[in-house]
Amino acid sequence: MIKKPSLEALERIAHQYHMDMTKEELLSFQGLIEGSLQSYDRVHQMVEPNLPVKYERTSGYRPSEAENPQNAWYWKASVKGAESGKLSGKKIVLKDNVSLAGVPMMNGTSVLEGFVPDMDATIVTRILDEGGEIVGKAVCEHLCFSGGSHTSDTGPVLNPYDPSRSAGGSSSGSAVLVAKGEVDMAIGGDQGGSIRIPSSWCGVYGLKPSYGLVPYTGVFPIEQTLDHTGPIARTVKDVALLLEVIAGPDGNDPRQSGLEPKPYSQLLNPELDGLRIGIVEEGFALEGLSEQDVDEMVKAAAWSFERCGAQVSTVSIPMHRDGIHIWNVIATEGAVSLMVRGNSQGTNWKGHYQTHLLDVYARGLLTRANDLSDTVKLVILAGQYMQDAYHGRYYGIAQNLGRELRLAYDEALRDCDLLVMPTLPLKATKIPGPAASLEESVARALEMLPNTAPFDVTGHPAMNVPCGTSAGLPVGMMLIGRYGEDDTVLRAAHAFEHLG
Repeated sequence: MIKKPSLEALERIAHQYHMDMTKEELLSFQGLIEGSLQSYDRVHQMVEPNLPVKYERTSGYRPSEAENPQNAWYWKASVKGAESGKLSGKKIVLKDNVSLAGVPMMNGTSVLEGFVPDMDATIVTRILDEGGEIVGKAVCEHLCFSGGSHTSDTGPVLNPYDPSRSAGGSSSGSAVLVAKGEVDMAIGGDQGGSIRIPSSWCGVYGLKPSYGLVPYTGVFPIEQTLDHTGPIARTVKDVALLLEVIAGPDGNDPRQSGLEPKPYSQLLNPELDGLRIGIVEEGFALEGLSEQDVDEMVKAAAWSFERCGAQVSTVSIPMHRDGIHIWNVIATEGAVSLMVRGNSQGTNWKGHYQTHLLDVYARGLLTRANDLSDTVKLVILAGQYMQDAYHGRYYGIAQNLGRELRLAYDEALRDCDLLVMPTLPLKATKIPGPAASLEESVARALEMLPNTAPFDVTGHPAMNVPCGTSAGLPVGMMLIGRYGEDDTVLRAAHAFEHLG
């Protein structure tokens, strides 16, 4: 039975919403609410539907330090799918924000520690249906809210090129395990660049698909209008193959709007005759952030597309520099609404709700809020302040401006088929030490976002393509395509990969 609210509880709620009520009015409403609670009692008695778990598995284990020198594994397991399929023989690791039934999921935070999902995310079932073997969960950053690799409660994830440096986040472990050859492919998540950032700093390929192409069902969200999940691999062909398997509507994710998957792995072609590529001026020379060697390497890589038959030119998109500000408002207030006050599920959307996750996470937020990372605390304080002071006005303005930003890129993509800029304006930074200030920790988590975050707002497909190393560290070039034309991005990435 659902408990009837006390008069004191109703009085507190009335006060919260600035309503003056007499005791007699509150008594009347208490009686009326008791009638409404009959529906809650009936729903409580009914059996809630859940997504299927099709393949057997064991719970696996947390690897030792000796097995995990980069601290990239959260959990090792073996879940084998169909005997044959497109992913037969491939070992795939999941970012630890993806639900895998029977296997612990921490999402980088002690707030969720001990949670074991009772369902498989849609993309998990699709991977297994095509013969892939899921070999575990990769460490991700604390609630996925960091572009650095130092915020997970299991400890920093170390860059495979220099263990004193960041691997990038928030899909930190996913990119490292691919780079080290411990897995063939990985699933990452991307709300501000979290597939592309670690892919860039670890020297692998990572694609943020077009918004809604890949179902997010069963993946821990941050903000519904920014949520993306997608593939990371050492070759473009493997990125294309994994995308081919996981893409397409599932009927359970309101982020999806009917984009149909394509045979991406069959559309790769090293010839780009007639393809028009625009180097975006505003993606370079970011004051106080861009490193000259990164800019020069990416420009040289972009011009080398001419060797594949492409036409290369420069293009100006002034609004690109404001993309990070638009994203920041949406991510700050939107994350507070869904990820914090909404206990990861929120309301007002049709799709599959993970109520088991909601229960565990809500209790964790109540009992372990002090253990939240600095970035998450910053979001809570700033986002709630703006909601309290301005009531969501600036979130609404930012969403309206986000459509203008998308139109600005679309306008450039009328004369170009692809846009190019550095994935990140700087090479991998040093991991903050235990004595680092709060300011330093937050800076290392968020400073690298200006080129990646805008495309989470606009939904365009965007991919990190390794284009060399400088001072022993990888540099990434980002290719951006028209919405829904992930195949064009992959085709260009494949051509560059085979330039030699």
